[in-house]
Amino acid sequence: MEGQSNETVVTEFIILGFPSLKKIYPLMFLLFLLIYIFTITGNLTIFITVLTNHKLQIPMFFFLNHLSAMEIWYTSVIVPKMLSRFLTNSGSISFNNCMIQLYLFSSLGASECYLLTAMAYDRYLAICQPLHYVSKMTNLTSHQLASGSWIGGFISPILPVVLISKLNFCGPNQVNYFYCDSQPLLKLSCSSTRFTETAISTLATGLIFTSFLLTVLSYIFIISTILRIPSATGRKKSFSTCASHLTVVMIYYGTITAMYMQPMSRFSLDINKVLSLLYTVVTPLVNPIIYSLRNQEMKHYLRKLFGEMINKKDSIG
Repeated sequence: MEGQSNETVVTEFIILGFPSLKKIYPLMFLLFLLIYIFTITGNLTIFITVLTNHKLQIPMFFFLNHLSAMEIWYTSVIVPKMLSRFLTNSGSISFNNCMIQLYLFSSLGASECYLLTAMAYDRYLAICQPLHYVSKMTNLTSHQLASGSWIGGFISPILPVVLISKLNFCGPNQVNYFYCDSQPLLKLSCSSTRFTETAISTLATGLIFTSFLLTVLSYIFIISTILRIPSATGRKKSFSTCASHLTVVMIYYGTITAMYMQPMSRFSLDINKVLSLLYTVVTPLVNPIIYSLRNQEMKHYLRKLFGEMINKKDSIG
């Protein structure tokens, strides 16, 4: 604690995690460690596969590479600290580190919203305007969209994080959550949080609604175009190119919409924890699985990559 003259008197927070499940913390540590390892391995495998195959150097896989990189950083901001909590039973985190975690987590989440929108636009051009695709989705355009997703994502949460960091925290410092998120932190503040809550909800709703609306509009045009394809084989082939992305969009937006697009006072922290686990831990794990299973080109090159690794191992042996 600091002196009462300072605006912020709490110098560290205690991340409680899942206090009602303390008896099975060792089991939870093992479970989430395995999930984390598979998440990093899966996304890193996709990243390397796309990077090392010149036939995959097209915008769709270029965006997928950025999504994999985001998922690696996204889950790494949350899970290692959570694992430490399970293992050592110590959830202390300094005020500054808590704000950094909040900012990084929020930035990567916003970046993913923008990137998923860019990926939907790419599929819209490929299916609805195939004759103009090459001229419109150039290397420069795809790099601009990817860069804009990262930059826009890291700009978006600056105001909310600054507002939270300026609040007074002069009493309880136990965060009833498994990472530093806005809602549990606002509950600990001893100053009025109405303006901050309104600002965060407004900004989050604007970001999520806008990106989701653009993505939905893209898919309305995409599905409309696919349904007009005369052959069943053509419809199936066209839809298969965007089915993976559509599945990821539904999972991701389903959870963050339930959390952030309504007043924070209506939330139950226990429900929030479950929703947060879905999009901070589970979604980064299932994304590479979805893209690997539903994309024929990705499956082909992954089989080729693992085949080469096995052959190399056999030749060494």
